[in-house]
Amino acid sequence: MANLTIEEIINATGGRIVYKNGSSSPFTGVSIDSRTIGYGEIFVALRGARFDGHDFIYKALERGSGALVNFPPVEHLKGKTIIYVKNTLRALQDIARYVRIRSNIPVIGITGTNGKTTTKEMTASILSAKYRVHKNTGNLNNHIGLPLSLIKLSADDEAVVLEMGASSPGDIRELCGIAAPDCGVVTNIGPGHLEGFGSLEAVRNTKLELLNTVKKIVVSADDAFLMQGVSGYQGEVITFGIKNKADVFASDIRMKDRGSDFLLCFGEGNCVEINLNIPGAFNIYNALAAAAVGQAFNIELRNIKTGLESFKGVPMRLEIKELLGSTVISDVYNANPASMEEAIKELVRLGRMKKGRAIAVLGDMLELGAYAEEAHRKIGEWLSALPIDVFIGVGPLMAITHSEFVKSGRQSFSVSTPEEAGRILTGLCREGDTIIVKGSRAMGMEKVLEINKEAENAL
Repeated sequence: MANLTIEEIINATGGRIVYKNGSSSPFTGVSIDSRTIGYGEIFVALRGARFDGHDFIYKALERGSGALVNFPPVEHLKGKTIIYVKNTLRALQDIARYVRIRSNIPVIGITGTNGKTTTKEMTASILSAKYRVHKNTGNLNNHIGLPLSLIKLSADDEAVVLEMGASSPGDIRELCGIAAPDCGVVTNIGPGHLEGFGSLEAVRNTKLELLNTVKKIVVSADDAFLMQGVSGYQGEVITFGIKNKADVFASDIRMKDRGSDFLLCFGEGNCVEINLNIPGAFNIYNALAAAAVGQAFNIELRNIKTGLESFKGVPMRLEIKELLGSTVISDVYNANPASMEEAIKELVRLGRMKKGRAIAVLGDMLELGAYAEEAHRKIGEWLSALPIDVFIGVGPLMAITHSEFVKSGRQSFSVSTPEEAGRILTGLCREGDTIIVKGSRAMGMEKVLEINKEAENAL
């Protein structure tokens, strides 16, 4: 990251110096973790529901050069700078905002119910043909993670691609206040985090808080509910899609075992063949969204093609693995009804290609609030109508799904932990099966595969 002087931090935060180390050397970074803070960095003492960074100031200052606090430490450590601010979280966000404005480079903000991380990574891959691109690290997309990512901007960076997450109304507005994006992407609107939003309309309204900041927005022409929300927007609207007329679209789609081939078109007659190396029909939509951003930033068609085809996927999201002679679709990072439906569609598609049994190992979809029971019951009804041979549900909500699927007369299990599911799966899977493992992050569904891996290594 570019260095930050004491004066710049004071200007950004409105804080005041309590102790000063006497050195004019700038801080080399910002940290909120006393365990990983680097030499020369400044520690921001955040307060959370289960911790208070002020309890770790002395530990942080063993390596760091200073700290931002809202009450000073009793003991002054020689050579360390202490800056008082009213709110340390707001100070962190203010520093990020200062770094963004100082950099004066394009910022792309990407949100939506599903596909944010993959679209972010694809977009960065495409833009890197022309720009030195900075992006969120991993999934740091909230009111703490996004500013931490922005602060790491370097003087050499030429464009920023930021994933923006939201779990309640106002979240995207807050992130836009920090990042000030020029261009926005909304991948789709679906029933995710309904516990915090309360309704699908609130989900859409929150995602479209982007419209108050950006000059252009990229949206799916195939998402009618989303398109209704952008009607009346005065900025530039760029659409992508497969079914409906769009500015950027895919045609001649041919799904493969571990990817897809399609024509990427920017209007009639301006097309290029894309060989996408990640599975899932929905990832074509993510690719189209990223390509639309590339076009908006004048990336040549051949470079958009290279950026998409060189992308190999995101860990824990629709990864294809081989275990005990079976094909496993590992999509264990998170789950909501829309992403669950897409993952199961991929199970059915691959299962038909493999001609073996289709096995669904699904963990609870969390943060759905009052909609949770209905959502899990619908999944069970839907699974019963599909060529799914075996279902293993993990958690109390998937027990509802099990109660529906068991009516089909096919094998169905309801267990409490992913480890139990892993042991059942180990005992029943055989060569040629296709398996999906998916659930919300808190369910730890990767443990299902760890049990299977242990069994495979024991053979």
